[in-house]
Amino acid sequence: MAALCAGFLAVATPAAAQNNAARYPAEGFGDLAERLMPAVVNIATTQRIDGVGQPPRPRSGPGSRLDELFDDRNLNEVSSLGSGFVISAQGVVVTNNHVIEGADHVEVIFQDGERLKAEIIGRDQATDIAVLKVSAPRALPFVRFGDANRARVGDLVIAIGNPFGLGGSVSAGIISARNRNISAGRYDDFIQTDAAINRGNSGGPLFNMAGEVIGVNTAIVSPTGGSVGVGFAAPADLVQSVVNQIIQFGETRRGWLGVRIGLVSQEAAQRAGLQRPRGALVTSITPNSPAAKAGLQPGDIILKFDGREITEGRNLTRAVADTPINKTVAVEYARGARRLSANVTVLRLDEGRPAPQRLGVRTPDPGSGEVVRGQEGRVLGMTLSTLTPQLRQRFGLGPEARGLVVVAVDPGGDAAGKLQAGDVIVEMQFTEVETVAEAQRVVQQAPASRPVLVYVNRGGDMTFRSVKRR
Repeated sequence: MAALCAGFLAVATPAAAQNNAARYPAEGFGDLAERLMPAVVNIATTQRIDGVGQPPRPRSGPGSRLDELFDDRNLNEVSSLGSGFVISAQGVVVTNNHVIEGADHVEVIFQDGERLKAEIIGRDQATDIAVLKVSAPRALPFVRFGDANRARVGDLVIAIGNPFGLGGSVSAGIISARNRNISAGRYDDFIQTDAAINRGNSGGPLFNMAGEVIGVNTAIVSPTGGSVGVGFAAPADLVQSVVNQIIQFGETRRGWLGVRIGLVSQEAAQRAGLQRPRGALVTSITPNSPAAKAGLQPGDIILKFDGREITEGRNLTRAVADTPINKTVAVEYARGARRLSANVTVLRLDEGRPAPQRLGVRTPDPGSGEVVRGQEGRVLGMTLSTLTPQLRQRFGLGPEARGLVVVAVDPGGDAAGKLQAGDVIVEMQFTEVETVAEAQRVVQQAPASRPVLVYVNRGGDMTFRSVKRR
């Protein structure tokens, strides 16, 4: 899947945007392109591969990276061609991380053919951004970031880059959509454009009509590998934050809250008294994390973080990541129908922090003998059992798993399609359950007119399900 890119947006005021829209289609983009192209560069990298005959070609399809690979079988070298842009007169260059990843040699090529050796200042895999530095005896032409949050769908944009290694090329179009999630990573927030971008455009800028960088061209959706009018650029505010941190520290330093989040369902929104699903649903909390110390609990719906409205989980992820380390912020959240707030001191995200241990389901050995079940019972159209060593082995559940394991689900019940054998029910109605009697008691005490909220561990992923009585 394509890596993220940084983009930079600055959209003119509505009146200015209308003037630009009226002027540029009539007169063309020549003046704007002539002014911007000297700051847009080609990125050429070389990587020596020992014992490799032919390296893989880049794939096409949804979210394809845009760099183009070539190979030299005699020298066993792989060359990658991409794009970038200069953001300071002192020679700081922004591009995609995947353009320069693994490179032994990186060169920046200007529009007049001048080639300068580049030093890699730093990179960020999470957003697919890399920052380079070149030295020149003169001040270099450069471009500026704009305000990505002011860009509107329908605004005119131009893309400049190095498609297919052809050198500086300009294409024009509009912003087709905002805030696209293409499953490239946790910080997905892409600008979609119909301006033609192709392989080799990776790391190149997307400009608004004020000549400000509003995005970094990173990915395309294409059945052929060429442009079909669906391209994606990472927004400028995301990229600029990453670039500034890399320049200052040589790395990124993101905030960490210590929660796993999920989608807010219609039922969860109703329980919280929300008119529509919004916010970020807390599905699990890391022990001793900032969230745990602040008293947040699974099932809480975070509505505001440091004064910022949280409309969905991605908003919270970005807001936390952008928060300065050790800053104490206010978090507003819903717990059931109550509105609560807490002060949370954000810590630094350990980018190397291992992912939570997954409790993946394994197929039992047919020759292992009869599976010994624990105390079983019927609850909400399911057969539930206390956990036994045999059931842990059958479903691949680690010693940390706690709750009731689902042994079977009635095909005609509301739980069918929501839960499955091997799921571990940790809580019902925010109450821990470890025996069938406890689960039956919670169901009996729950309001008869509403579904029962079930907190489920499925393969290490924690999520909520609402199950109606039969």
